[in-house]
Amino acid sequence: MIDSLSKAISDLSSAVWGLPLIALLFGTHLFLTVRTGFIQRFLPQAIRISFSREKEGAGDVSQFGALMTALAATIGTGNIIGVAGAISAGGPGAVLWMWLTGVFGIATKYSEAVLAVKYRVQMPDGSFAGGPMYALERGLNMKWLGMIFASFTCIAAFGIGNMAQANSVVEMLRDEIIKPDKDSETIMRWVAGSVMALLTAAVILGGVKSIAKVCEFFVPIMAVFYVAGCVFVLAKNFGGLPQALVDIWNGAWNGTAAVGGFTGAVLSKAVQQGIARGLFSNESGLGSAPIVAAAAQTRNPVRQALVSSTGTFWDTVVVCLMTGLVIVSSGHWKEGLPKSQLTAAAFGDLHTIGPIILLFGLITFVFSTILGWSYYGEKAAEYLFGHKAVMPYRIAWVVMVLVGSVWPAKMVWDFSDAANGLMAIPNLICLICLSGVVADETKAHSNDLTGKG
Repeated sequence: MIDSLSKAISDLSSAVWGLPLIALLFGTHLFLTVRTGFIQRFLPQAIRISFSREKEGAGDVSQFGALMTALAATIGTGNIIGVAGAISAGGPGAVLWMWLTGVFGIATKYSEAVLAVKYRVQMPDGSFAGGPMYALERGLNMKWLGMIFASFTCIAAFGIGNMAQANSVVEMLRDEIIKPDKDSETIMRWVAGSVMALLTAAVILGGVKSIAKVCEFFVPIMAVFYVAGCVFVLAKNFGGLPQALVDIWNGAWNGTAAVGGFTGAVLSKAVQQGIARGLFSNESGLGSAPIVAAAAQTRNPVRQALVSSTGTFWDTVVVCLMTGLVIVSSGHWKEGLPKSQLTAAAFGDLHTIGPIILLFGLITFVFSTILGWSYYGEKAAEYLFGHKAVMPYRIAWVVMVLVGSVWPAKMVWDFSDAANGLMAIPNLICLICLSGVVADETKAHSNDLTGKG
């Protein structure tokens, strides 16, 4: 039964992540980059605004709080295990495609947030709600497609934001830290899952303000610690760094030939893995981050969109690239190791300190993602079923943390990939159809782009 279900989910994931979706996703990144006048050039201004904690307008959380919540959701296992998985399946070239997905995805993340703030609504309790489902309903008069997006979001959240995260921690504990025998592995999974579930419940039951408060404190510390750790590992691997850059560049355009235990990857696999894992990591085009952007205290859509766009920069252009360089420069990618073992081997080259950096990064990234994605899922459920659905969804969320800890890893990741792809499709349609609105808003608030606003 489990084997049949696993195969069905794997087949669905492969079908969803075929050439059409890859072309649609990356094509949307390029299209919106042009449509917004290459919004990436205003990244320094966006970073400056993002650190402001001032209340600039109506909303539930500060712009900084909204960014930290979004970063909490995006900086997760995809930045560590996901990068390793992309390299394992697609070769070093997948790192460049993941990086390019991040660079051009900045324009998509910006556009998502513009629409989220413009079309957000105020709920009866005074809170704000927004995201692609509201943009589809209010901007395109396509509530039916908004409901499809919200449905996929409810489901996808349990994959990318919940089970995949919990599963990665348990897999790492099993392989590198505890190394239990078969009899005690089950106990270890249930104990680790229960601890994560209880910690999750302690935060998310307080709603978005509680989540944002934790994330504002937690996310900067974990990100800085992890990036600094990567720098230490790269310093040790400095001699192999030039060759790593050559391998990444050549692999991105020519594919990777079989070396040692590595089974090899053709060019199409490098592209597919890089873009798919890029979406898993930075979520540009997925439609998740604008859900929390809509809750920000901001005076206009463009200002919050600039803040939101920095999330993709930090997540993929910085953090994912650092992980990719660590893994490729280590040379362990040639040994054909599974993704969790590949990451552990790369960081293990820096004895004692490396494994600590990896474990700290993985646990903190996972926990923050579980918190951020719980908000995305509950807002989608609220759109579909009303406010009465919020508390049951939070309870289900806590339970699924435990489920993800005990499910087979491959099934969890395949489910997450398939759900992500299905969630992205209606959002990408929304972005393309409303790109004119994004361009108009950008022009109307151009002073915020230059710092004169």
